[in-house]
Amino acid sequence: MNILLVGGSGFIGTTLAATLIDRDHDVTVLARTPSESELPDGVETAVGDVTAHDSIAPAFEGMDCVVNLVALSPLFKPSGGSEQHFKVHLGGTENVVAAAEEHEVKRIVQMSALGADPHGETAYIKSKGQAEIAVRNAEMEHVIIRPSIVFGEGGEFVSFTEMLTTPVVTALPGGGTTRFQPIWVDDLTEMLAAAIENDDHADETYELGGPEVLSLADVTELVARSNGHSVTIVPIPMALVTTGLSLIDPIPGAPMGADQAESLKMDNVAADNDIEAFGIAPDELRTLESYLGLSTPGESNTPIG
Repeated sequence: MNILLVGGSGFIGTTLAATLIDRDHDVTVLARTPSESELPDGVETAVGDVTAHDSIAPAFEGMDCVVNLVALSPLFKPSGGSEQHFKVHLGGTENVVAAAEEHEVKRIVQMSALGADPHGETAYIKSKGQAEIAVRNAEMEHVIIRPSIVFGEGGEFVSFTEMLTTPVVTALPGGGTTRFQPIWVDDLTEMLAAAIENDDHADETYELGGPEVLSLADVTELVARSNGHSVTIVPIPMALVTTGLSLIDPIPGAPMGADQAESLKMDNVAADNDIEAFGIAPDELRTLESYLGLSTPGESNTPIG
């Protein structure tokens, strides 16, 4: 298949590109500044910005499937404020859909997020939900993937946790009770590849999480252990976090703001983990503990399809 990865030069895209090359697909990565040196051998590149339709449309010529991976981080406030979520997630997706329709692409695979809701509580969740509507209304097959937090080499989840952690004692919002279901990037990209290839996945929406549910406190303790020390967690009242981040929200360059405070109140856990739709069980997925070198990963050769 000829596959276009929009935003494919990032953390998930580079891993997915390698997975697809191993499966003998022809892969093109479309990004604002794609770097061939950071991509697997055999990957073609194209330059474009999803917020400018005419800059991306030529790359869709002759493609069988497009995977829209473009996303801003939910963990940090984007440069330009929360409206950037709508410009990139919604406007960018609308441009991707339009370009795909113009070139009669058969299928679009949309990277969304757990909790995506057009009427959600944060700009990130709301814009992701509105983008899903644009994809479902497209004149082509679609597959929508809603993962929990993704971890792996080049990901920001572990480094974000390290940023929150201070030596010996760490204060966490609400004591770190917010829950996540972290999924390893290699496991996720195998499922993305199956969503691209398998007709059984057409016009479906999947919520995907890892093998276990961990609180932010759990993750903080695991990361501390992997760095050779322990940590004592002290709770910060969530109301105080909300007030503090709301006050710094208008400050240019502030890494977090009101949206991030709101997101820390929301669990990031799949209501029904849909990994079985890809023929795998939770115990076949890699745990965060294993990734951090704190346990031995289980061996699995089960194909995902």
